[in-house]
Amino acid sequence: MGSADSPTKTQANEDENYNILCHAHEQFSNGEYDRCLELMQQLESTEESSGSILRHNRAVVHYYKSGCTEHAALLKELEELDPDPSPSLSSTEGLSLKHSGSGATVARYNKSVIYYHRHMYATALEKLAPLVNRLDALEKHMAALTATLQLQLLLATNQLNRAEAFLDYLQRKLNFVSSVPSISSNSGASPSVDETATTTAQTSSTVATPATSPDSAMAPAVRLGGDVSGTLQLLQLLTHVLNRKPVVVPEDGTPQFAALKAHQYYIMKDFQMAAKQLMRINNDCSQSGSVMTQLSTCIANNMGVIHLRVRHYALAAKFFQNALTFDKQLASNLRQSTLQTMSSARSCEILYNLGISMLHLRRPKEAFQCFLVPVKLYHSNPRLWFRMAEACIMEHEEKLLVEERESLNDVASSAATSFAFGSSSKSYGAQSAAVPEPTLEFAALCLRSALTLTLHYKTSFHIAPSQEEMLDERPHWRQVQDNNFCNPSKPISLESLENMLAAIYAAYSFVSLRLGDHVTALEMADELLKTDRLSDAHKLLGHMYAGEALMYMDKPADARDHLEPTFVSTLNAFDFETRDWQVKSLDAAQQVVRYNLAVAMTLQNDFKAAKSLLISLTHSIVTAKALSLRRYIDAKLSSGIGTGAANTLKS
Repeated sequence: MGSADSPTKTQANEDENYNILCHAHEQFSNGEYDRCLELMQQLESTEESSGSILRHNRAVVHYYKSGCTEHAALLKELEELDPDPSPSLSSTEGLSLKHSGSGATVARYNKSVIYYHRHMYATALEKLAPLVNRLDALEKHMAALTATLQLQLLLATNQLNRAEAFLDYLQRKLNFVSSVPSISSNSGASPSVDETATTTAQTSSTVATPATSPDSAMAPAVRLGGDVSGTLQLLQLLTHVLNRKPVVVPEDGTPQFAALKAHQYYIMKDFQMAAKQLMRINNDCSQSGSVMTQLSTCIANNMGVIHLRVRHYALAAKFFQNALTFDKQLASNLRQSTLQTMSSARSCEILYNLGISMLHLRRPKEAFQCFLVPVKLYHSNPRLWFRMAEACIMEHEEKLLVEERESLNDVASSAATSFAFGSSSKSYGAQSAAVPEPTLEFAALCLRSALTLTLHYKTSFHIAPSQEEMLDERPHWRQVQDNNFCNPSKPISLESLENMLAAIYAAYSFVSLRLGDHVTALEMADELLKTDRLSDAHKLLGHMYAGEALMYMDKPADARDHLEPTFVSTLNAFDFETRDWQVKSLDAAQQVVRYNLAVAMTLQNDFKAAKSLLISLTHSIVTAKALSLRRYIDAKLSSGIGTGAANTLKS
């Protein structure tokens, strides 16, 4: 609860109640909750007392008496004191703000605080909206608490642009915040890592501390929330840092500002300094004996994010596992924990990050298990569904590789398989696509969800106005939009959205080929080739998968249009050299395309052209398959068999 102001005396005939109230407030501040409740009982018997405020305060005192753990009972009481307005009313009509210290006003604020700590950010924003809409009508301290909580909620939901616009509104209209010193614009600010959820600079949440009295005639309405003196400044700096604004982060010796400085180094791509800053925080707190589990969790997670960014995947995974260990200590019994402890639990975000690390380490089973937890909370995140599909594909390919090694004697089948990541039309055992196991069937379900969500978000993607347009007319902060539909990752750019869409199309086409759905495979490959800003690596995959699908559909002539090797020479080698693929060079890509073209020629009974093309294939990535196909062609030529070759090849 917030800091306490002394109750206000209004009329002479209320002196006795006022004195009782002051005494009750003093007892509450001293932690004498039983005595405080006795005094409230005396107040309740008087006719002049406000029943709703006393009921509210009694509920809060009971909450503190329980050790700040009975938040469910407190929330129930607050809901009865401040029921939601009728759907026919606007967000401000359902709440009277004539007296900003009324029980309903403070009850609504306290409800929002509880929902914030329970990670129910959308509900908290909804509950707080009536207060935010009438911020200028609130008592000053109540308005400051409301503004602080609103800013925390905007940052928690990755509404970074809106948070900055809200800060500007607070400074211009209410003079709540002051300007912060800026540094040179050559600070090297850089975009954040899209696929990880960074929680580097955690703010001091609205923690439970003694209560404050607004300007009420009788009883003080106790409200949950922390001291806003330093929190608002920290949130202001955090908002500017997250929006990549050049600001000076002061060194005041607190872990919060030191962590914010580390986040700023990370944004500027100075990963070494970011790691040093985090270790310094850890050492300083260890020496002073002030290390908390929440801080250890935050530092371990952020060290993992830094190592993930510089591709030290094993170290990143180790840090994320340490962060999970610390977090489990916090979340071991959330039903009996305080609100602050509940809000500090970050298992979902840490598991998200750990899953990314496991994918890079080619440990798909572990990655899949990591993703199962956050997908329950962030089920609208298309990137998360795509990562789950990647884990399923990787797990399936590893199993298939083992099977292929055990069946190398099947020369004809091996020769007929188109290369493009070794795909085939092998039939697999029936299994429900709804079962959360790393199978191709579940991968198809994940990709369908990822594609549907991404296409939906693409239609509503917001293009930020230019600086000139913003100077002409400054929009209201509620009208500012963020492309934050990949929570817990930061808002993404249009380029990131297009890259994600291309990756989903490629994976969907590949999985469809594996499952024998050649029509869908061709459709996804065609959509991939029509994608805007298509990378050269994905262009190669689009042609490969389209060609393979057409071959399985008995259209080898159409497949040859996609497999002409001339287009590969125009591709950018950097796209292949920087990806964790089997094809790591233009030469390898060209030879893979030539091998697939030889398969298409063989299906057309053009054995001589196919054989001459196979002779030129010398790269290790295709030599084994090329040799098998050459032996198959030699057998056909020696026996004089030409017709029916296509059916034999596809069996």
